[in-house]
Amino acid sequence: MEEILKFDTVTQYNTFNRNETLNPLVSVVDLSKAAPRQLRRMSYGFYVVFLKEIKCGDLKYGISNYDYEEGTLVFLAPGQVIGSHGQDYYQPQGFALVFHADFIHGTTLGRHINDYSFFSYHTNEALHLSERERQIIMDCFSKIKFELEHAVDKHSKKLIITNIELFLNYCIRFYDRQFITRENSVKGVLEKFETLLNHFFSSDKPHTVGLPSVAYCASELNLSANYFGDLIKKETGKSAHDYITLKLMEVAKEKIFDTNKSVSEVAYELGFKYPQHFSRLFKQQMGVTPLEYRSSVN
Repeated sequence: MEEILKFDTVTQYNTFNRNETLNPLVSVVDLSKAAPRQLRRMSYGFYVVFLKEIKCGDLKYGISNYDYEEGTLVFLAPGQVIGSHGQDYYQPQGFALVFHADFIHGTTLGRHINDYSFFSYHTNEALHLSERERQIIMDCFSKIKFELEHAVDKHSKKLIITNIELFLNYCIRFYDRQFITRENSVKGVLEKFETLLNHFFSSDKPHTVGLPSVAYCASELNLSANYFGDLIKKETGKSAHDYITLKLMEVAKEKIFDTNKSVSEVAYELGFKYPQHFSRLFKQQMGVTPLEYRSSVN
């Protein structure tokens, strides 16, 4: 079985990359200081953001390698595994911002860290930076590093966290830009999403799968749930869940036209386990019960 190299602490990761530990819970790691090493899978017990500065194929998701060109950010939440296994050696390049969850506990960033959904994106959903954006990111890293090298005082932790939060907020902006500049690929995903839902409700999937969830649709489109949800929200203004619900109501209204079917039969055909759940959702969305809707149409 393939062995995964695990890093539980920031200090372990600094030592592995030949960087000095200035704070055991946060670091800006210069990967060029690391010794050449073989490709292998790695797991981290803390948040990691890689800034790749040269084209290198040392990152892998699933069975695919991804060659990131200069100025690409990859985000990892604690517990995620990244990398590939092989005999080839490579020289790491670029930088990594790493910070432990303990460092942000009790802070505004700690309370809102889950809002930064890109920490759960797949590796192939990385953020590709323009040169100007890269300069802004490097400025954030430099400010964090300055505080780490500065004598510790009552302001140190607050300033480091403030700059991490500033960096992450810039990343939200840059991802918004990426969704816009890659409009064709975004629209392609939306079209595939619509086709997926149409095929789903015209097949026996509701009986075998149940109601289509955001996670199910994202998986069918080979996307992470968070990236998929953010992409649909940016393109349509609706959450992926709301989009699915609207499609569900469209199909439900068509089925309710058939007076030979009971409301329970319609509910089961749509993938509901309990007809009352369908009736409740229908009234929430349409303002009337399924039977009232059928009567008004007839």
